[in-house]
Amino acid sequence: MADPAVQKFILKALMSLPSPVLRAMSGGGTVYRGGRTLDPRFQFLAAAAARMPSMTTLSPDEARSASAKGLAAMSGPAEPGVRNESLSIDGQDGPIRLRAYRPADQDGAAPLIVFAHFGGGVIGDLETCHAFCGILARIARTAVLSVDYRLAPDHRFPAGLDDVLAAFRWGRDNAARFGAPAGTAAIGGDSMGGNFAAVVAQEMKRTGEPQPALQLLVYPAVDVASETPSMTTYADAYPLSRPIMDWFMGHYIGADADPADPRLSPDRTADLSDLAPAVVVTAGFDPLVDQGEAYAKRLIAAGVPTTYRCYDSLAHGFTAFTGAVPAADAACREIARLVRAAFEASSPLSSRA
Repeated sequence: MADPAVQKFILKALMSLPSPVLRAMSGGGTVYRGGRTLDPRFQFLAAAAARMPSMTTLSPDEARSASAKGLAAMSGPAEPGVRNESLSIDGQDGPIRLRAYRPADQDGAAPLIVFAHFGGGVIGDLETCHAFCGILARIARTAVLSVDYRLAPDHRFPAGLDDVLAAFRWGRDNAARFGAPAGTAAIGGDSMGGNFAAVVAQEMKRTGEPQPALQLLVYPAVDVASETPSMTTYADAYPLSRPIMDWFMGHYIGADADPADPRLSPDRTADLSDLAPAVVVTAGFDPLVDQGEAYAKRLIAAGVPTTYRCYDSLAHGFTAFTGAVPAADAACREIARLVRAAFEASSPLSSRA
């Protein structure tokens, strides 16, 4: 197998080709589905992935290794002007690894963001969201605390969620250590991490604790039993397909778990009022796009200040593709600006969907 640096160089060269060439190399014309047009670089990557074994044929350990190698080639470089620090805190069942990001121009006004990576609760680690956390830190000018939570099937639901809850509470209580306002923190995540972030906000309400300063939900999985139209329209999408979603849930949810449990499916919670302001982001070519949009609309209907963005041409997991897909990099930077605007606003975020 080629050296990762060589793979990254080759991929960057390919991604610099004109869009018509990439579409031709993908074996077809423009991919248009559900009223959306797929970014040509994602189209090219999807065509290449179709020639590889599906994640559903791999063991969890094999999937983690393959995913880590693939994402290493896709991710962007470390964000300039951001330093990071490795930490470990005590969880209820052992240590939890964290990575803190702090920008050189942090002004101390923005809350710490505790962030959980994607991966269906089965794959992923601190490297999965490394580039995006750096972008968040620099552009939102705040500290970010990334969580290396436990993974299924060795640690099924709710182990990963419990780790993120513990990390959020620790980050909130130790925010001043990272140059952020004491006693408060925001929560964020993408995909399963977005699920955890939504649940954290709801759990704070259930336990009577202060709400997070903000909830950042990037293409969140908010209903693991959902059967929305996008599940069919984008059932074979790359990199997240319906079969891969089912593979994730087969490993993540134990036999005794109820998919309708709000800690698994936060969209099943009847009352969403009095939750933290939200920035909700979806990707167009994603089986989860409908449920993310629906959750944003429910938050708005419940009176929660919410900003919603859908990046129609992008696919699930785009936060990890900043080095391969320029539109993904641009989207990540816009998301960070939305977060900064939310922190700077003297009045609640304007609601729109």
